[in-house]
Amino acid sequence: MTPSDAGARYQRIHEGLRAYGANYREFTHRFAAWLGLHSTDAEALIEILTAEERGGTLSPARLSERISLSNSATTALLNRLEKAGHIVRSREHDDRRIVTLRSTPRIHDLADDFFGPLGVKVEETVMGRYSPAELRRFEEFLADVRITMTAHLAEPAPPQPSGLS
Repeated sequence: MTPSDAGARYQRIHEGLRAYGANYREFTHRFAAWLGLHSTDAEALIEILTAEERGGTLSPARLSERISLSNSATTALLNRLEKAGHIVRSREHDDRRIVTLRSTPRIHDLADDFFGPLGVKVEETVMGRYSPAELRRFEEFLADVRITMTAHLAEPAPPQPSGLS
């Protein structure tokens, strides 16, 4: 592969990842509109649901980090979601100060209704076109990209350009 071929491949992959991110944000916005929520509230719900799908949970502090909100803004958001019946806050740990966020069965059903058809389409029209070995390599690729991005985000930001306020 020539350097120009490699550069073109990198650009295509980069554009594909960028477009995936844009589509993901659009689905979040549409989910929010469908539920009559602010997009940040829907983003928080998706984070809670995703953590549960993976067998984990989120605390309010971890959710705050995941959606880039202050603790006080996250508290207000959680109050809205709890009042709407989408989440509950529980104290399940031996240390009763630790709060765990749980989604309600109703929001699980709504999320399945909204996202389920897309999941079926992806599984039927995309996943079946690739071998298990190819999918495994793609998983590795995505994990490597995520790890690299996470490490980069942990580094200090460059100084702000002069002349901006």
